[in-house]
Amino acid sequence: MSLRERIGWPSVVLAVVIVLSGCAANDALAEQYRDGSEKGYISGDFQVVEIPEGERGDPVDFEGVIETGEPVSSSDYRGNVLVVNFWYAACGPCIVEAPLLEEVWQNYQSEGVAFLGVNTYDQPATALSFARDNNVTYPSVIDVKDGTVKLAFAQVTPIQATPTTLVLDRDGRVAARIIGQLATASILSTLVDDALVEDSP
Repeated sequence: MSLRERIGWPSVVLAVVIVLSGCAANDALAEQYRDGSEKGYISGDFQVVEIPEGERGDPVDFEGVIETGEPVSSSDYRGNVLVVNFWYAACGPCIVEAPLLEEVWQNYQSEGVAFLGVNTYDQPATALSFARDNNVTYPSVIDVKDGTVKLAFAQVTPIQATPTTLVLDRDGRVAARIIGQLATASILSTLVDDALVEDSP
C-alpha cells in the first residue's frame, strides 16, 4: 500500500519517489554550499521521497552546536530514528509547519525517535525566540556560520529547498525526505513509523 493510500488525503498532490538523485547532483549541491550560496526558501512542488533500505547511502556524520550552546553530533543519535528539519525564522512555510513537527515529536519521543532542527540563517537568540513563540521544544543546530551540518547532509541527499525534513534510520542513513512545507503531521508520522519497524542495527 502506498504512502498516499495509507494516510488518505486527496486534496494534496503527493509525489512518492523511490529514487535517489545521482552522485553528480549531490556533488553539485555540496559545491554550492562550499561556495557560500544560500538561496533561502525555494518555492516548489511538495514532494515526499522514500528510500528502500537497500538503496540508502552512507550514514550522515555531522557535528554542530545547538542554540543553547551545547555540542551535538551524529553519534548522539545512532540507534534512534532521527528527524532533521532545515529551517530559519523568517521562512513562512517553516512557521506554518512548526506545530506539525512539534506534534509528531511529542507523539514519538518516548519511542526511540529524536528530533533536531538545523537553522541555516539565524543567530541563537533568534532561534530561541522562534522556539518560544511557536512552542517548539526540540533543539536546533545553529549552522549559519559555516554551514557544515547542511554540507554534511548535502553530501548524501539533495537539499534544494527550505524547509526540508529528513528521516534518518537507526544507522544514520537518510530513509525519507520531505521537500517543502509539511502538509500534515500524518505524513511525517507515517515515515517515522516505517523507519521504526525496520530491524535495529
